[in-house]
Amino acid sequence: MNSRISSIVQKIPKSGIRDFFEIVQSMGDVISLGIGEPDFVTPWHIREAAIYALEKGKTAYTSNLGLPRLRNTIANYIQQKLQVSYSPKNEILVCVGVSEGIDLALRAILNPGDEVLYHEPCYVSYGPTITLAGGVPKPLSTRMEDHFVLFAADIEKAITPRTKVLMLNFPTNPTGALMPYEELTKIAELCIKHDLLVVTDEIYSELTYDGLAHHSIAALSQMKERTILLHGVSKAFAMTGWRLGFACGPADIIEAMMKIHQYSILCAPIMSQEAAIEALESGAPSLLKMHHEYAQRRNFVAAACQELKLPFSFPRGAFYIFPNIAKTGLSSKDFALQLLQEKKVAVVPGTAFGAAGEGYIRCSYATNMEKLKIAFEKIALFISEKTK
Repeated sequence: MNSRISSIVQKIPKSGIRDFFEIVQSMGDVISLGIGEPDFVTPWHIREAAIYALEKGKTAYTSNLGLPRLRNTIANYIQQKLQVSYSPKNEILVCVGVSEGIDLALRAILNPGDEVLYHEPCYVSYGPTITLAGGVPKPLSTRMEDHFVLFAADIEKAITPRTKVLMLNFPTNPTGALMPYEELTKIAELCIKHDLLVVTDEIYSELTYDGLAHHSIAALSQMKERTILLHGVSKAFAMTGWRLGFACGPADIIEAMMKIHQYSILCAPIMSQEAAIEALESGAPSLLKMHHEYAQRRNFVAAACQELKLPFSFPRGAFYIFPNIAKTGLSSKDFALQLLQEKKVAVVPGTAFGAAGEGYIRCSYATNMEKLKIAFEKIALFISEKTK
């Protein structure tokens, strides 16, 4: 039967994260610093909104674009948080998580052979999703010594006549990188100069630290009309399992994305949409409490890595740290596998996020402080044994 499977699908590797955690799930008593998921339960008032919607009998399909009230709420939220104005009528599409939004955006704008530039290390789905949409993935390596920032000069060197799209993800999974405003403006000028479309994944935009601000490229002059902004409620409001994201962009592109969504998904679940309204309208106090916890954990894991003399770029956003483990002499995959087998601590090999991730591991600090302390005690023991 293998010969009957699409040759494109056969060439796509399984997710480096999910593949690794198949092993984790077969073991017991593992402390996981792996999956990028808040350890908080969705705040009660958000869950209650969904329960109330069910009690009121709200169990039907919605518009393909999403509930009108949710789209209005999204428009207000994005205007307030990111200073970009979108029409709820035709510039916003509610989708099943940002993952679907990425897929819809790429399928809507790519023709076979179009090149897509994106920075690595990056979220695991970018390259495969580009390939599935008929595009050609063109990763650009970022460097720890530059805080994993993507530079306009590196983008310009990679542009060819086939380049159509630039993908961005700041704050970044897995590095915690944040894009400086000055560099972002240079990238925007480059996109205008070369007539590039931009797909910007801003799912971690609420999670920045030390008073640093996230800036959306869509808010810059002449960029809204060439940018698809993707966001959702999964990370900031601890709602990963609700699978609720949204795309904002030019009406023609949103219409094209909606057509694909219409035939493949139809609409996001109405209960999740009702919960998202509550999250975006009234979730700020809950978000602040979780953000405070993340900031404390970030400071702890950074201090732990410093004590272990593992080089890293201080996370400026998201909830990951990406230390370099090259001093152990192990590859990223071997380090993660041996750490799991010998100490029952799960981290993700840096290579799950692209070739530029070799020599690194991703540790999520979206887990409680007690487990973080135990995990890093075990990591310290593991490193001492490997570097005797």
